[in-house]
Amino acid sequence: MLVFRNITLRDAPRLRKYYSSCRYGLCEYSLGVKLMWRKMMHSTFAEVGECLVVKHCIDGRVFFDYPVAIGSGKVEFALSAIDAYCAGLGIVPSFSAVPEEFAASLTLRYSRAQITNLNAWRDYIYDAQDMSTFAGRRYSGQRNHINRFKKLYPDAVFRPLTVEDEPLIDEFWAAYAANFSKATAVARTELCAARELLRRIDKPWFFAAGMLHDGKLISLSLGERCGETLIIHIEKALTSYEGVYPATVRAFAELYGGNARYVNREDDAGDKGLRTSKLQYLPQKMGIKLSLTAKTELSALDEIPTLKTQRLTLDALREEDKHSYGTLCRDDERNRWWGYDYRSDLVGEPTDDYFLQVTRHDFENRAAINFAIRLDGKFIGEAVLYRFDCRGNAELGCRIVPEAAHNGYGAEAFAAVANWAIYELRLAHVFAKCYRENTASERMLSSCMQRFREDDTFFYFEKRV
Repeated sequence: MLVFRNITLRDAPRLRKYYSSCRYGLCEYSLGVKLMWRKMMHSTFAEVGECLVVKHCIDGRVFFDYPVAIGSGKVEFALSAIDAYCAGLGIVPSFSAVPEEFAASLTLRYSRAQITNLNAWRDYIYDAQDMSTFAGRRYSGQRNHINRFKKLYPDAVFRPLTVEDEPLIDEFWAAYAANFSKATAVARTELCAARELLRRIDKPWFFAAGMLHDGKLISLSLGERCGETLIIHIEKALTSYEGVYPATVRAFAELYGGNARYVNREDDAGDKGLRTSKLQYLPQKMGIKLSLTAKTELSALDEIPTLKTQRLTLDALREEDKHSYGTLCRDDERNRWWGYDYRSDLVGEPTDDYFLQVTRHDFENRAAINFAIRLDGKFIGEAVLYRFDCRGNAELGCRIVPEAAHNGYGAEAFAAVANWAIYELRLAHVFAKCYRENTASERMLSSCMQRFREDDTFFYFEKRV
């Protein structure tokens, strides 16, 4: 079971435990990015089976990072936990910044999925040796800029930064802000987040260094080692010092690249100037990030179909059903066996309109499908297919109004929806449950499904392809 908590500085060592050996190579899989953007992305995390699961929420949409495992942890176990968590909330699993190498397995995991290539957010990934030397003809431009910098500022020194350098860092930020001309909200947020992260240079998770001239800090960088990649989170300089950027890039890679294979200078956030600059350093590859949103089998439906049995018709709930349906939903005696109390998710008043709109909202989002059960055109109950896990499984429930009970209508409707789900909707597995003491439901389910397990509370039944 996933229990999420907000990402705070206190949690940094726990997250770093996963990211220090992570080989995904993308900036999203690092402690620095999580700390910088956690507030904007409303980031939370959970640990399950030696796996890190990070969840974000933007504009009401929930999405996850691809899980990161350590030790004996299995990503498959974490993905199953995500599936169960989403099913419990009635939402579909959605992932962002998925490394390219995992896209195929995720696509195969879900019955239906929508994949988007996040081209604008690709990371610029360079050969670490190239960045620390700028050797060869192709880097002659960078070497010329560095030579020019050395000629103009022969006394400039690049060295690590510590907490004792905070006055120098504060002076640098003041000078940098005075010439900061980027007006976008993302750029302003990034600048504030960078300043906040620089306050953590006393921690062992990050490397920080800067170029000094005449006792002033004229550039600074902060990075983090994740697996075989040195990820540079902050790279700022006073551009009035000609050549300071390439000199800083090379010096930082030389100082901290060590035995790293790659240097990731992160994405360009859609900034034209950054894109031009980062391309000039000749990335070895672009860190491809994919967004994947699973879809339920209901996504193939344009509308709720009509099903016919010997005595019954099952179709969409209508306006004229709302009073009868609302009365059924509020029937506490029936709800005792239904296994769900509408009050737990109630928004506003439990009016007839409220219950009808909930069913319509669920179908619009393809999270559930509610069939009205009709006898001679009159509403007598509902059958609901819900808890889709996007992997071919869903749960089925059925309830009949008191005055129509004990006539076999529930079993007839239940069997009809189960067969439709398997043979028309193409689910692989439909399951249901009933309380152990609910003998009527147990008999009904036994008539059209196989019992496959039990616990202290429920009997569980299933129908498979």
